[in-house]
Amino acid sequence: MSAPAMGTSKPAHDSSNKKKKGPGALAVAYLVIYNVVMTAGWLVIAVGLVRAYLARGSYHGLYYSIEKPLKFFQTGALLEILHCAVGIVPSSVVLTGFQVMSRVFLTWAVTHSVREVQSEDSVLLFVVAWTVTEIIRYSFYTFSLLNHLPYLIKWARYTFFFVLYPMGVAGELLTIYAALPYVQKTGLYSITLPNKYNFSFDYHTFLILVMISYIPLFPQLYFHMIRQRKKVLGHVDEYSKVE
Repeated sequence: MSAPAMGTSKPAHDSSNKKKKGPGALAVAYLVIYNVVMTAGWLVIAVGLVRAYLARGSYHGLYYSIEKPLKFFQTGALLEILHCAVGIVPSSVVLTGFQVMSRVFLTWAVTHSVREVQSEDSVLLFVVAWTVTEIIRYSFYTFSLLNHLPYLIKWARYTFFFVLYPMGVAGELLTIYAALPYVQKTGLYSITLPNKYNFSFDYHTFLILVMISYIPLFPQLYFHMIRQRKKVLGHVDEYSKVE
């Protein structure tokens, strides 16, 4: 599930613990470059979508116009897990890993692997949601690292999710649902018995379980973002130091 990532690149909050000072100068420079590149990448995707729409005069099949950059930059988000693991970003490795891997899974294991769904409107739904979300998110991280965060970006970061998150989740679920008949028909990624490993795996059933997992997870992550919004935008003075 592609929830908006929760972590920021701010130093750890415990000022009494001198070991937690946040990333050093070299790490900050690297993170700035990474976030600028990722912002630019998602801007390329956004421009590609707009240009393809203007050229075709239709939103159908726009996925094919941005397929390569989408795969590249979405897969590039895997580095965020490494950032958390090595401690240069004070976010949860588990939460970040779940959020990133869910998108990478949908990109490669569903949309790429089941070519029949690539023309579905639901793909465009989550692609647009991801694109707007990531442009805002990576811009937010970049300006935060530079200690000059415009209020408009901060507001967008904690406001647009109201629409973009449900929109993305709806697109993801509808895309997985559209893939089910093709997965069942072809036996994609499934392992049947008998085999020398005495192991079986039904990818069709796995996808259904993935869809079911959205039921408990979506409300938790959505309301977490609402709480974060109240904390950040409800106490502007406390967060003015990042602007």
